[in-house]
Amino acid sequence: MRSAEVLDKALSGERISEDDALALLRGRDLVAVGRASDELRNRRVDPDRITFVIDRNVNYTNICHTDCDFCAFYRRPGDRREGYLLPKPVIFRKIEETLALGGTALLMQGGHHPDLGVDFYVDLFTSIKARYPIHLHALSPPEVQHIARRSKLTVPQTLSQLRDAGLDSLPGGGAEILVDRVRDIISPKKTKSADWLGVMREAHRLGMSTTATMMYGHVETIEERVEHMRKIRALQDELGGFRAFISWTFQSDGNRLAGKVPKERMPTSFDYLLTQAVSRIYLDNVDHIQSSWVTQGMKVGQVALAFGADDMGSIMIEENVVSAAGTTHRASTEDFVRAIKALGKTPVQRDTLYRDVRVWN
Repeated sequence: MRSAEVLDKALSGERISEDDALALLRGRDLVAVGRASDELRNRRVDPDRITFVIDRNVNYTNICHTDCDFCAFYRRPGDRREGYLLPKPVIFRKIEETLALGGTALLMQGGHHPDLGVDFYVDLFTSIKARYPIHLHALSPPEVQHIARRSKLTVPQTLSQLRDAGLDSLPGGGAEILVDRVRDIISPKKTKSADWLGVMREAHRLGMSTTATMMYGHVETIEERVEHMRKIRALQDELGGFRAFISWTFQSDGNRLAGKVPKERMPTSFDYLLTQAVSRIYLDNVDHIQSSWVTQGMKVGQVALAFGADDMGSIMIEENVVSAAGTTHRASTEDFVRAIKALGKTPVQRDTLYRDVRVWN
């Protein structure tokens, strides 16, 4: 009964509370919650369209000193066998391949390399922008904080220099769960919750658009998932800089965190769809919810479009971090168009800022 009351409240236009969101997650009435999330999605964005972006995820280095338990991608500083830092010509070639495939953006994220300060990124971004008409969606908040510390600058100073060099927007990586009890277990050396939010706040103050993410299904409680969303909603109320929210489940292969998560706690597709649907209902001030087909697979990613999502994210020309944890789903533009049309929707290629690039009528 409690879930029905919460859904009536949301559908009447009233903002739901954290206790309401918990009631929906605990009630587990997937069909009713999904139906309400789809209705709210249709009110916020065009109900007939599903968007996606063509970009490339370039992980410019895997050298990192933060030792996060959930990460199978990083290598420690000094690892000469498997550690790498991509040289400019390799990055330039990847950009050229992306543009040739109709791509519009470069998503660049990497490890916390102890030798890379702001000058490295200013030089790289300036070089890219001088050569290519591409949107730079790069550097998660933990990377920005690391660069600021390495360069002995404030976060606003660092972001200003990066923006002036060509950084267009920030991805929401590194959020995991924005509760320090959880972070102290899975990533004790990494950015704290207030720091992650602080970097995003400064980016929004500079007029930069960003995304928000949540990686769940490990050591956090359901209450902590809602607390994570509460912090995102509060910052969005403050400055309105998040254009999208993306959630995905913890991927367990090849990392130390897997041993700390009992198998019965691992989230199912049901849990994923329910959590995404609740995020659409609770995050009433975020326009776009992305389906995480990269972690869930194309079938579940397609179903997620009826559970609050209006966007399929990227076709992921290249992806290294999730695949390092054992999940290797792949898709092409044609796969996206086919999956969207199968739902009776219009596929729309967008750019990073959700402007139309191509429409398949």
